[in-house]
Amino acid sequence: MSHRPARPVPRSRLITWWATIGAVTALALGLPGTAGAAAGPIPPPGAVAAPAALIRGTLQPDTPPPGANDWTCRPTAAHPRPVVLLHATLTNAHMNWGMLSPQLKDEGYCVFAPNYGGKPGVPFKATGHVPDSAREIARFVDRVLKATGARQVDLVGHSQGGGVLPRWYLRFEGGTNPAKPSRNKVRRLVGLAPSNHGASVSGLGTLTTALGLNATVSAVAGQAYADQMVGSEVNRKLDRGGDTQPGVDYTVIATRYDEVVTPYSNQFLTAGPGAKVRNITIQDVCPQDLSEHISIAYDSNAMRLVLNALDPAHAEPVDCRLSAPLLGG
Repeated sequence: MSHRPARPVPRSRLITWWATIGAVTALALGLPGTAGAAAGPIPPPGAVAAPAALIRGTLQPDTPPPGANDWTCRPTAAHPRPVVLLHATLTNAHMNWGMLSPQLKDEGYCVFAPNYGGKPGVPFKATGHVPDSAREIARFVDRVLKATGARQVDLVGHSQGGGVLPRWYLRFEGGTNPAKPSRNKVRRLVGLAPSNHGASVSGLGTLTTALGLNATVSAVAGQAYADQMVGSEVNRKLDRGGDTQPGVDYTVIATRYDEVVTPYSNQFLTAGPGAKVRNITIQDVCPQDLSEHISIAYDSNAMRLVLNALDPAHAEPVDCRLSAPLLGG
């Protein structure tokens, strides 16, 4: 009896399988909970737990997270600026913002969450060249401003979405007007574990850079990988002009357990003329918080810090007893 030779699995499918396995493993290992948080977090209405967000975001990658992309929303006097959420590399909006998006909506914000840096139907986005993705964000912000009638937005981003991407948009794609900061399109930028000054991925990125393999890795993982390595052309161009833009308030929320943007101090910004910067290490607020690069987007302490950064006049203390990430489904 003859047997047909096995057909090789397409490389694109292998990449998708391995990316899914890696994401699931990272969520399983990187969301350990927090000692002393017996009560667990209190999820906002409509919140999606991390595993459920990962699964749905993989199967329906172009579906916005709960609470986002209501194009009929009109800002209120209490929250006059819409919030635009920018997801991390190799994720999408639904995967990344299952916790924060409905929480912001429940607080009365108009919330918008674009997918960028990837084709429709592909679950793992934000892999494109950072300047190209920044132009996508520029068009999306303009659409939000036109639809809502708002004069400015606030940006909240995770990893690439809180670091080099919005910084590039602010400086080179019309997000700010240095000559007249009052005409800026962005008032605040809040970054969760942002890739502001390059990532070494716990030494892996240092190795691929030293061996000249970033282009090879980017052929599989996307150009955003090379763009976010320490010393990349994107980082060098951004840093030549300083970290900030006039008229923008910046908040960085970092974790000492970050295994991607390493060392974690690479996330911090230095304020330039006309800008304000607040660099926060989450363990300085809640010493027992164990969130790392991925799980910080589903950590209740981090979510309170985001809300406080968006509305400092009504900031509330962080209740560290509720610091376990939202895991349940």
